[in-house]
Amino acid sequence: MHVISVNVSAARPIEIGGRTELTGIGKRGVTGPVEAHALGLAGDEQADLSVHGGLSKAVYAYPVEHYAFWQTVRAQAGVMGWGESLPHGFMGENLTISGLLEAQVCVGDVLRFANCELAVSEPRFPCFKFNAVMGFNQASKLMVSSGWCGFYLAVRVPGTLAAGEAFELIHGPRHVGIAELFRSRRAAHR
Repeated sequence: MHVISVNVSAARPIEIGGRTELTGIGKRGVTGPVEAHALGLAGDEQADLSVHGGLSKAVYAYPVEHYAFWQTVRAQAGVMGWGESLPHGFMGENLTISGLLEAQVCVGDVLRFANCELAVSEPRFPCFKFNAVMGFNQASKLMVSSGWCGFYLAVRVPGTLAAGEAFELIHGPRHVGIAELFRSRRAAHR
């Protein structure tokens, strides 16, 4: 398991349905170590703190293994060309990771890095801005139906994170899985 990319962005305005909305999605990779503190990564912003950010959602991780799916469906929707790659961070994640999927983590598990520890807190639920950034109206529904949501992390031990860095998964109490929690909340909103 390792970090493919560490991604940050400032909140920026985008046009959605004739209105201007602020969003922090569409982050981009940075080089070198990045400070992780209680409220997130240095240089990163979230636009709507009622649904993103804060102590329990300070860092968002997304598996790189899902990127091929999103590239394919965006090409099918005519939003991007076949063979074109999405840049890491495009899903809004701070950490593009490899080797750890939603079905393998539970609330309370810890990702231990060389200089930092992050605790798994909850799945990410897509908001209306996700469709706009992805470029087609079914993006949120596809995230919900696939369960490929990624997960939020609380900063348990502040420190630094860097692309290429390996990490280990330290199991917590293993009571509630991220995939299970995502499915249960999805069912409650139908």
